Amino acid sequence: MGSFVESGWQYLVTHFSDFQLACIGSFLLHESVFFLSGLPFIYLERHGFLTKYKIQAKNNTPAAQGKCITRLLLYHFCVNLPLMMASYPVFKAMGMRSSFPLPSWKEVSAQILFYFIIEDFVFYWGHRILHSKWLYKNVHSVHHEYATPFGLTSEYAHPAEILFLGFATIVGPALTGPHLITLWLWMVLRVLETVEAHCGYHFPWSLSNFLPLYGGADFHDYHHRLLYTKSGNYSSTFVYMDWIFGTDKGYRRLKSLKENSNLKQT
Repeated sequence: MGSFVESGWQYLVTHFSDFQLACIGSFLLHESVFFLSGLPFIYLERHGFLTKYKIQAKNNTPAAQGKCITRLLLYHFCVNLPLMMASYPVFKAMGMRSSFPLPSWKEVSAQILFYFIIEDFVFYWGHRILHSKWLYKNVHSVHHEYATPFGLTSEYAHPAEILFLGFATIVGPALTGPHLITLWLWMVLRVLETVEAHCGYHFPWSLSNFLPLYGGADFHDYHHRLLYTKSGNYSSTFVYMDWIFGTDKGYRRLKSLKENSNLKQT
């Protein structure tokens, strides 16, 4: 890795313990990336900016947005932070380290690619199970309180769901025992992806317009609009699991109808 990254990492490992970096450092990084990427979408919705890119015409009330933020802070400090601290010994036992030498970009890239693949697989089945009648009613319905999602609703969920689907995010790193810098990069990418998927806007520059099989906001917004038994679109980042098991047929059909309608109008 570059000298700038190495010098910055040298400062961190000199001034903070491994536990502080892995737990407190990870928590602070997560909160910073999550709120800095999610809050702008509240601003856009409240002030009506870029409405031509908004997927749904409906807006959330300021009270609903405020409730989401309040609950998120409660869940993050009372669930996420304790979970990070409790899982530290497990990750250490499985090989996580923060010491030098830093991993090569080749190693980091290979591990993160593996994390995306395994997270997509585990998340799909976990999410699909959460849409069974009892689990939806008692657990997953909390996340679906917002039929018109915005960025911060990506982590608005029942504490049991946070633990349940959180497993999909950590199983890859738990298997490989990565360097902490790899874990941080993976966490940043996952946060940015899930905020974008829930943002409620489909921009010309959205990744789903350029990356094959990438879901994005348009794909996941459909999932929030429909009744739980018929929604489909259970995938996390990439959509191949829905394609393989046919749980995106309703979305594909609707998208095809819209495209045909636009062609007729032109």
